[in-house]
Parts: sequence; structure tokens; C-alpha cells
Amino acid sequence: MEEPKGWRVTVAVVVEREGRFLVVEETDGVHPERVFNQPAGHVDPGETLRQAMVRETWEETGLDLTLEHFLGVYQIQAKNGRDYMRFAFTGSVPPDAEARPRDPEILACHWLTREEIARRPRSSAVLAVIDDYLAGTRHPLSAVERVLRDRA
Repeated sequence: MEEPKGWRVTVAVVVEREGRFLVVEETDGVHPERVFNQPAGHVDPGETLRQAMVRETWEETGLDLTLEHFLGVYQIQAKNGRDYMRFAFTGSVPPDAEARPRDPEILACHWLTREEIARRPRSSAVLAVIDDYLAGTRHPLSAVERVLRDRA
């Protein structure tokens, strides 16, 4: 099957608790070591950005996500030669829930500081999203909830 051309649309979420961020530990086929990423993933056909973010968080961490804000759009020209358009959000998860990966590609879930994540980020977008969050960037979810459905 031929690789799709053009930008791939992905979502990611920043969940912060007492100065630590929810991340997943994974391998990506590019880096020889394990890397850290926000709960993130591709948007499936017919799915909205918000639906994709809630689903990806559940699949990767087993946690129920409540979306709070839209952070921004990040264009990533990745080391694997692909181009990604990452829509980033902020959110929260139940305070007493334990993160457990449901996706076999996710090796573990952690609550780490920005400095710990910076040792092995999957891409520069991981830190850019955290830095924008720490700088106070927030946009209303309404900025990305308008879906135009022209299909029958």
C-alpha cells in the first residue's frame, strides 16, 4: 500500500498535575531508545478532533479525559520524513485514577516534569506544546468544534 501524501492530522493533550505532566513511553521506529510523548494520535475518518483526543487518551492511558482548552496547531516535519499537523489541547483526568496503557504500542504511562520529558521527547513538538501551556496559552474549545458535514 502506498504511503499517503501530504499532512497527517494528529491530536495531543497536555494533562498537568502538581507540576508533572502525563506522558506515554513508547518506541517510534526512528529513535533507538524509548521516548516520551503526550497522549496523542491520528484522527480517524469521520471523527472530530475532540472525539479523537478523548479516544486516544483512553487507548493510550485508560483514563477518561475532560478537554478544557485548545492550545494550538503545530506543524511538524518529522525525522521519519513525514509531515504532521498536531492539534494540541489541555485537559484533566480523574485525580485518583491510575494510568494503564490499553494500546500494545504504549510501554508505560508516567507523570514527569518538563525536565524529565526533555531527556527523551519523541519530537520537538512535545516540548513546544508544554512550553506554550506553561506560558499560559489557552484558546476556547469552540475554536475547533465547528464541523462542516457535507457528506450524506
